[in-house]
Amino acid sequence: MDKKCPNILLVITHDTGRHLGCYGRGVDTTNLDALAEAGVNFTNAFCTAPQCSPSRASILTGLMPHRHGLIGLAHRGFRLREDVALLPKLLSQAGYSTHLFGLQHETQRDKVRNLGYQNVHRPDTLSCLKVTPLLLDFLSSEPSQPFFASVGFFEAHRPFPKLTQATLKVKVPPFLPDEPEVNHDIAELNESVRRVDESVGQIVSALKKHKLWDNTLFIFTTDHGIAFPGAKATLFDPGIEVALLMHGPDEFNGGKVIEGMVSNADLMPTLCEIVGIEPPENIDGKSLLPLVQGKVNKLHEQIFVELTYHAAYDPMRGIRTERFKYIRSFAERPFWLPPNVDEGLTKDWYRKNRPEVFKTPRPKEMLFDLQTDPMERRNLADDPQYAAVLDEMRQKLEQWIKETDDPIRLGHVRPPEGAKVTPAKVWGAEEGVTEKFAPEKDHW
Repeated sequence: MDKKCPNILLVITHDTGRHLGCYGRGVDTTNLDALAEAGVNFTNAFCTAPQCSPSRASILTGLMPHRHGLIGLAHRGFRLREDVALLPKLLSQAGYSTHLFGLQHETQRDKVRNLGYQNVHRPDTLSCLKVTPLLLDFLSSEPSQPFFASVGFFEAHRPFPKLTQATLKVKVPPFLPDEPEVNHDIAELNESVRRVDESVGQIVSALKKHKLWDNTLFIFTTDHGIAFPGAKATLFDPGIEVALLMHGPDEFNGGKVIEGMVSNADLMPTLCEIVGIEPPENIDGKSLLPLVQGKVNKLHEQIFVELTYHAAYDPMRGIRTERFKYIRSFAERPFWLPPNVDEGLTKDWYRKNRPEVFKTPRPKEMLFDLQTDPMERRNLADDPQYAAVLDEMRQKLEQWIKETDDPIRLGHVRPPEGAKVTPAKVWGAEEGVTEKFAPEKDHW
């Protein structure tokens, strides 16, 4: 390994999407905005799946969830395949000292070292308020280099910090109603994000103070979209969008803005190339370096996204191009599946004022023209003018399902033995949780 290989510090948050000031979301993120201005800002980054464990495992493996095996939540008994190569293990084999600070969501708590982390730093809680001091102590200790540090914050997962009086000046995302309850909910989300931003500022200051900044690739990202109805646990853009900011030596500075679509599965082969090791063969991600170096302006003609299990079973697959989005649902479900929508003020508002979104049957196929309908409100699947587009997108998705040996092609996807699954027809994630497999009759 080249002695000039940079340290790699990956900060990953829960449920934050692109809810940052540098993405125009109206939240005060001074430090993250500065990181974007000085480094590389990917404005069209997406996750492989709009949920914690499958998305995070794609970062570590460069694979789609149905290929790395973690198609549901790790704490509910879903598991990675044992034969997949994991980024921390590859880096440790290449001479990196590997560290986990705080949160991970790719395996059970007692099996963290199996991911390849040589050092596990566990605070009392997983909030950035507790995780960050541990990291700062590490950075001040003249750590052996090069190191890879994965830094996981619980924020901005619900429950948010409680505000007794929410500000009236919040910017409500356009896919949500501008109502008092939603305003309050967004204000509390903003406070959670503000705490993350403060921690990022402390980390950057420590890297500079201890003369590590110039040789550290700093990456900030999140696992999927914000925990609001119509975002997390859906394949709409608010569910699959992620922030991706990078700053480091060589090409990773200068205030670059990259608009080409990228996937969080691209991080694994990118880091392999930077370190000078061969990524595993036949992975789904591609190195971001050609984009960052300006050799190409596009990495993917299309990206694929998926959902199988969250709290409840909700099998969907999707394909997104720059212009169009096609989503296929493989089971009869309402437009939003209640147990997969996190509890909160906004969900309560919808239940009271627009309950139809939890009752209206979801179309088997959805097609959206993102150029004219960025909110994904007008389903064009039955529009004759878009029949050719629908057929093309459908064929691409079906071919991808076949080529990647997606188990969805065979029917209902069984959970692993002992996994906890919430019935689809209840309201809350923890209602009626069962460990028994019940085949569904409504699979399309």
